[in-house]
Amino acid sequence: MRLVMAINLLKRAAFAAAAALVCAAQPTAARAETALPIAIAAHTDVRGRETRLSFTLQSCLPTEAYLLGNPARAIVDLPEVNFQIDPAQGEAQPAKKRRHRHHAEPAPKAGLIASYRFGRLAPGKSRIVADLTGPAAIVSSSCAPVPGADELTLVLAPASDADFKAAARAGARRQALADAPPPLPPAQPPSEKPVVVIDPGHGGVDTGALSKHHAIEKFIVLDFAKALGAKLTASGHYHIVFTRTDDTFVSLGERVRIARRLNAALFVSVHADSLPSDGDEVSGATIYTVSDRASDAEAAKIAEHENMADSAAGEETKEDAGDVNDILFDLTRRETRAYSSVFARSLAQYFKVAARLNKNPRRSAGFVVLKSPDVPSVLLELGYLSNARDVSDLTSPAWRDKATTQVAKAIDNYFAMRQPAGLPAASADAALKATQSGGN
Repeated sequence: MRLVMAINLLKRAAFAAAAALVCAAQPTAARAETALPIAIAAHTDVRGRETRLSFTLQSCLPTEAYLLGNPARAIVDLPEVNFQIDPAQGEAQPAKKRRHRHHAEPAPKAGLIASYRFGRLAPGKSRIVADLTGPAAIVSSSCAPVPGADELTLVLAPASDADFKAAARAGARRQALADAPPPLPPAQPPSEKPVVVIDPGHGGVDTGALSKHHAIEKFIVLDFAKALGAKLTASGHYHIVFTRTDDTFVSLGERVRIARRLNAALFVSVHADSLPSDGDEVSGATIYTVSDRASDAEAAKIAEHENMADSAAGEETKEDAGDVNDILFDLTRRETRAYSSVFARSLAQYFKVAARLNKNPRRSAGFVVLKSPDVPSVLLELGYLSNARDVSDLTSPAWRDKATTQVAKAIDNYFAMRQPAGLPAASADAALKATQSGGN
């Protein structure tokens, strides 16, 4: 009895210790509110035909569980939780060893859960996403006391294709009804300053790439974006808007809509890449623009994974409405892509002063987040979290200061070229030809 009591006391003490230790270890952007309920552990197990996903919590919380298809996922929405758990905990086993975003299909494993993710979805709301190995039904989603703590458990069982598809359709309808309209961004200022939208990739339940040294993309790019925004604001030349300023998930479509609603003059999306363990020698920054046809196979693969961000966060996949069949729309889009290419070329020239560029630093592909037809847009991959030297740079405040200074200079140069008479026709024509030939 004394041993059981001691174990329970240790479990209770673990919640306070976990909050203090992780808060001290993570970057400023990663620190969670200490008042939030804490989760300190997660695990899966298979009991007969049932697969269980359990989280050890400081206290029980109400949950809402449902299914989504394409791909097959189980979703658990709950009030905001301070997850003091390694984000790599739930990765599929082949990826767990490498801790990267791009990987082959996970090896078959027992049970209905191939992998799972967890994190903040929005202020006051967290989400758990479980990737399924096959059609499943939710047996239960409940929270109950266990020795020394409380435990939230999602129980799944096999289901027929027809039953799963019906449940997934119901889940999509439930999610659509529950999603509140996204908040409108601040109104465009009355001044003549151009609006620059800075887009830190991923966020919340979507962690992005992970390194074996525990570097997390969503925090690295947020710190970089804030440092860049501070320098641009200090110049007094621009009105800066962020798509997110904390560890919150923002859908790809909403990131584009923010820029368009504000009539932004430039959109800069910031990311960090990762490759399998055999890609440790690949390093350096890459700058992407949008194109209908990818410049190369690797660019196509990167775009495919970046375009899955909404799915990774447990959002129902939205069908692409397709391009508008309108001559004026097409002319606007062509001009926008030309300006995007001009800025990408300038950014590469300035960025290489402070940081390494990839051997093929300018590429293009069908990135959803870059598809605004009227806002010049680029995606800057700062480096590779699978490369130790890049990780050292990306987590260094000194490197961040140098690199953001060069990005700010590239932005200054871009707007200087466009004013007052606009981009020279020869430059615009060359940029347009570059976009049509794949961006290289």
